[in-house]
Amino acid sequence: MNWNTILSDKRTGVPSSYGIRTGYQVDFDRIIFSSAFRRLQNKTQVFPLPGSAFLHNRLTHSLEVSSVGRSLGKLVGKALIKNNQVEEANREFYEFELQNVIAAACLAHDIGNPPFGHTGEKAISNYFISNKLQPIAGKPLHAYFSEPEWNDLVTFEGNANSLRVLIHQFNGKSTGGYRLTYTTLAALIKYPCESVASSKGKINTKKFGFFQSELAVASEILQTLNVLTESTQPAVFCRHPFVYLTEAADDICYRIIDFEDAHRLHIMEHDHVISTFMSLLNEINSSETAKTKATLESISDKNEQVSYLRAKCINALVDKSAEEFTLNSSSILQGKYNCGLIDTLEQRYPTLLAIARESNQKIYNHESVVQLELLGYKVMSDLLSLFIPAVLAQSPAHKEQKILKLLPEQFTSASANPYDKVFSVLDYLSGMTDPYIIELYRKLFGIEIPRHTNN
Repeated sequence: MNWNTILSDKRTGVPSSYGIRTGYQVDFDRIIFSSAFRRLQNKTQVFPLPGSAFLHNRLTHSLEVSSVGRSLGKLVGKALIKNNQVEEANREFYEFELQNVIAAACLAHDIGNPPFGHTGEKAISNYFISNKLQPIAGKPLHAYFSEPEWNDLVTFEGNANSLRVLIHQFNGKSTGGYRLTYTTLAALIKYPCESVASSKGKINTKKFGFFQSELAVASEILQTLNVLTESTQPAVFCRHPFVYLTEAADDICYRIIDFEDAHRLHIMEHDHVISTFMSLLNEINSSETAKTKATLESISDKNEQVSYLRAKCINALVDKSAEEFTLNSSSILQGKYNCGLIDTLEQRYPTLLAIARESNQKIYNHESVVQLELLGYKVMSDLLSLFIPAVLAQSPAHKEQKILKLLPEQFTSASANPYDKVFSVLDYLSGMTDPYIIELYRKLFGIEIPRHTNN
């Protein structure tokens, strides 16, 4: 790979006209105006929604990650030009458009996440694992699928679902999905392999980035951009270099901002958060410590103090991530950089690693988070137990016919392939907001009586 052959403004679906906008600006706009993106406002980031404290949800998180990603793209683009790694014909892209590509990819990085945060993914997987031998129309559930298809279901992955949301043609919708450029889509595929190739130890196969339904298109995107191929059976590619920037933006935001949310919920003591952020800043650039302390002492509001240091930490990590990317640009192009940018910085700055460990202990395993996770398992499992047998039934009974009528037209499948039928259900449920899927659950299981409303 080289910096001049890993980009293309080719897009899924038919070509588009852009007017005054560039193609990469169009990518950003199409995502931000989409209904799937808007629904992120009622999807859990970490802590349950709604709450009395003003906390982050998937939408605010995605907007912040996009902002950080734009900065990373701008810094790296300028550095590559300065180091004469870019041909004259592509200088304009790296100076002005790389930032738009990373911002758009960051904006969409969680667009495929189901309700209840990452627990929603586990709950979907758990349903298929637990019901592997359940008889449906005379044969066990797993027998309806090939091994790669079954593996997609028992290891359901939000990253792969984000790509599906962006490129799949749903009923009545445009061909090519959102019709984004190949470059933006490649910057989103953190794990460029299919599910059967997923394995620990290598960053590109830590999870997987596309379902069997998107395998052909994903392969075409990565091959068109000259991304290195590791294997064709099963499909495994090296990472597209821009992915490291998308990933770093996400890692920076949740590492630092989840700490800020925990402070607002009084899970983390104020003095502890302040000392932790100051320690990180001192490790990164001790020459700025005195100036930072002086500014901090001029702020009396405790939440504002944390916000100030949060901003300083994010800015410092953006600078260091861009530096790390630039220093390792050769190994990144060769597919040999086997870690994330923030993973590398954690080894350099002990406080950053300490934040990750403490977040796992005190935030991601907080009682309210665990309660939400268990709710997610119950709600998702019970709803799947209604819809999956119904879509697979060869001759649906009366109850199953009624269940099928609940599927909106855009999520119905005319395909005879059981895999496609099951994914029509997963598309429907994974696209729901947390409040909506809970409301649907309450109505279908008799906890709340459905009422007619005039819209």
